[in-house]
Amino acid sequence: MKDFQLSELLMPLRQFLSGTLPDGIWEGPSEWKSGPGFAHVGGRVRRAGHLSGALSVIFSFLLTADRATMANEARPCPCDIGDKIEYGSLGEDVQIEHIKAYVVKPKAPTEKALIVIQDIFGWQLPNTRYMVDMLASQGYIAVCPDFFVGQEPWDPSNDWSGFEKWLEEKKPTNINKEVDVVLKYLKGQCGASRIGVVGFCWGGVATHYISLQYPEIKAGVSVYGIVREQEDRYDLKSPTFFIFAENDFVIPLDQVTALEEKLKEKCAVDFQVKIFPNQTHGFVHRKREDINEPDRRYIQEARQDMINWLNKYV
Repeated sequence: MKDFQLSELLMPLRQFLSGTLPDGIWEGPSEWKSGPGFAHVGGRVRRAGHLSGALSVIFSFLLTADRATMANEARPCPCDIGDKIEYGSLGEDVQIEHIKAYVVKPKAPTEKALIVIQDIFGWQLPNTRYMVDMLASQGYIAVCPDFFVGQEPWDPSNDWSGFEKWLEEKKPTNINKEVDVVLKYLKGQCGASRIGVVGFCWGGVATHYISLQYPEIKAGVSVYGIVREQEDRYDLKSPTFFIFAENDFVIPLDQVTALEEKLKEKCAVDFQVKIFPNQTHGFVHRKREDINEPDRRYIQEARQDMINWLNKYV
C-alpha cells in the first residue's frame, strides 16, 4: 500500500466503535473502491452507511486488491540480493554424482574441508563464491554444492508472494542425500578427515540442520538461519556459531533470544549466538564493505568470527 497504512484503512471501524463515525458518510482514499454506492469527491471516496459502510469498504478493498501487489508492498522481499559482486572466482565447477559443485583447494595439502551452503539465490551467486574463495584462502578445501540440484534459484525479480510455493521443493531440512554425497567426495577424493559447514540464509538453516544430524561434522557456522520446526532443534551434535542481524525481518530478535535460551538449557556442545547491531539480513556476504562504510566493521567482524570458530574446531 503506497499512500496509506493499515491503521488508516481501519480508521472507520475505530470511529464506529468510538461513536465518532460521521452519520451516513465515511471517507477514504479513492484508490480503495469504485462502483455502485461510492462517489469520488476531491480525490476521496464517500459511501453512505454506519458500520456497514465502513466494513463494506474495508472488505471490498481486501477482496479486490491485487494480492501480489499487496504482498510486495506490505512485505517486500527480506532476502534482498544486496550488492552483487562482479567476481570471477578462483575455483572450478565439478560434478559430484548427481549434483554440481564449485570447489576451491588451497595451495598447501590439507585434511581440513568446508561445505559452504548457498542462500536462496543459488550456488553460482558471485557473492557466495567470493566467500568460498575467502574460506579456502584460510587453508581449507571448500566446496559449494548445488543443493537445489539443478532447480532454478530464487530470482530477485520474482513476486515474493510466490516464495512459499517455490520453497516447497527446496526444503533446507531435506538435504541428507546431497550432504552424504559431498561428504563421500571430500573424504574419498580430497582426503579430508576434518569437515565443517558454513551456510548463509537458506544455507544457514541447512547448517543448523546438519549440526543436529551429523556428529562427524567438526563445526558449523549458521549465518542468519534457524531450524524452526523440529522439536530436537536445540540438541546440537557439533559446535555451532550463529550469526544474526539486529534488523532482520526474516528472523526477529525474539526468535534469536528464544534460540539462545533453549540452547543454554538443552545443548551439550559448545555454541555461540551473536547479534550484529544495525545490520540486515544478508549483511555478511551480500553487502560490500568497500561501499558500505558504516557497516564495514560489522561485516569484517562477522567474517573474522566465522573464520575463528572454524579454526578453533575444524
